[in-house]
Amino acid sequence: MSTIHVNWGESIVKLTWVKSSFPPDEKLITSAHGFCFHKKELMLVRLEHRGWDFPGGHVEADETPIETFSREALEEGCVEGASVLLGYIIVDHTQNPNWNETSKYPKIGFQAFYKMEIEHLHRFEKRYESLERVFINPSNIENYYDEWNPLYEEILHTALKDECLK
Repeated sequence: MSTIHVNWGESIVKLTWVKSSFPPDEKLITSAHGFCFHKKELMLVRLEHRGWDFPGGHVEADETPIETFSREALEEGCVEGASVLLGYIIVDHTQNPNWNETSKYPKIGFQAFYKMEIEHLHRFEKRYESLERVFINPSNIENYYDEWNPLYEEILHTALKDECLK
């Protein structure tokens, strides 16, 4: 388990990675993200206004977190496949002076993280916010991802372990 503090807008938020095959309270999961692999290469998508990233996004009212991740992987990367939960990031706004009861995010919420083994690699289409898709050696991710951090590194390390799909 690792913890970092990050600047989100004008706020400092505490993020803690928890490796787990069991999700926290799904009502408090605000987004779902993940790493998609095809022939041992990691898929990244270049998104408008964000640059290179891995697929993910906000959980819609009628979705489970895994459905969110599957939808985002299809929308952003044009891929489908089997996914497994790797764990989650605890997003803690306790020390955030800008957080209040009317915030759209809970004081303590969660971001679920998955690993997908790509089974269907569809022709890439520039849709939604996606501009481009690449497959890279996972060890080269820092050459693409500008805001790579120790939590993402730990999650990627978890995803690369074979036993996470068992």
